[in-house]
Amino acid sequence: MARLLRPLTRWTTYTRFLHLWVPMLVSSVWIFIDPATPWAPALVLPLLGLIPAVRRGEGVQAQVMLMRDGDDPAVSVVPSATWRDRLRTVLWLQARMVLGWAAAGVSVWLPLITVDLIRISTGYVPDDNPFLPVPHAHWAYALLAPLPLIALYGAFIGLGTLITVLACRLLGPSAAERVAALEERTEQLLERTRIARELHDSIGHALTVAVVQAGAARAAGDPEFTDRALLAIEDTGRAALEDLERVLGVLRESRGPASGRPTLVEADRLLESARGSGAKIDAELTGALETVPGPVSREGYRILQECLTNVLRHAGSVPVRVRVAVEERTLSLEVRNPLTAEIPGGPGSGVRGSGLRGIRERAALLGGRARTGPDDGDWQVHVELPLR
Repeated sequence: MARLLRPLTRWTTYTRFLHLWVPMLVSSVWIFIDPATPWAPALVLPLLGLIPAVRRGEGVQAQVMLMRDGDDPAVSVVPSATWRDRLRTVLWLQARMVLGWAAAGVSVWLPLITVDLIRISTGYVPDDNPFLPVPHAHWAYALLAPLPLIALYGAFIGLGTLITVLACRLLGPSAAERVAALEERTEQLLERTRIARELHDSIGHALTVAVVQAGAARAAGDPEFTDRALLAIEDTGRAALEDLERVLGVLRESRGPASGRPTLVEADRLLESARGSGAKIDAELTGALETVPGPVSREGYRILQECLTNVLRHAGSVPVRVRVAVEERTLSLEVRNPLTAEIPGGPGSGVRGSGLRGIRERAALLGGRARTGPDDGDWQVHVELPLR
């Protein structure tokens, strides 16, 4: 019994029935204007469905009054873009009008029938109810009085469910809208992946430098070296905080400005940070780095950062050769260091190498390619990114 009465506790049960009554307001006003043609709104109102903006208004009403979630994607809230959308809106308005008349009829006549059944059981025989012709009064009619109310309850729930199903079918997103929503969802996932990489690269690099510097200072036992190590940790931490602020800015805004992210023009700062951690870096930057397109330069910076982080984390203070060359059509970036068992993906390393996978994914996203692995006794990361 409680399960049968549960719909009465839901707010949408009443808003759905109210939604069915809205078209009846127009019909009621028209009856006062021209009682001879009460059916006129049923012919004129659906034609409004040809107006693109009407679909948006109907979609907003359906989401607010029919759906349990006020922002249900099953109903579209954009104007009609095609004739198919317009025709679906016309069918929706016609169905809403028909179901509205049905809701109005049952909500008026069924309670009146219940009242008349009670009156008949008390000895009064009404002659103005076409749905209840009775020959004479009798007390047994009181036993039938609940039946119209039960029928009203069924119509109350059934018509609300039916109008909701029709709304999903006729006001639901078109194929083009579903594709657009899928593309937007894909963009959001790509943005989240990019943010995760930003955090991995900037914060991971800073922590690696800090750990290496702290370990070297503790092992050296030299106050002067310890001061230099603390200075390097401070500079690296400050740069990481700046990167973190940029990433958080992207999280706060759906389309954060990409211009605030570091580029290869700032590669010297990155190289000095790695040198301060003990790495012996031989760097050669050729070409006009400032002419590299923004997306390529930003991703190139992150790739170089990930390469240096891997060297410090898995190889320690070893000689590193860095070559960055801006050519006519490509940006070439190469990082080489002596091969050790601790290099990700190297022999016997046991390291999963998620950073290397991120490098390859960054390069592929820009239409470039990345090669990682042993090469002539060294561990090599070689990346080529197209400039156009």
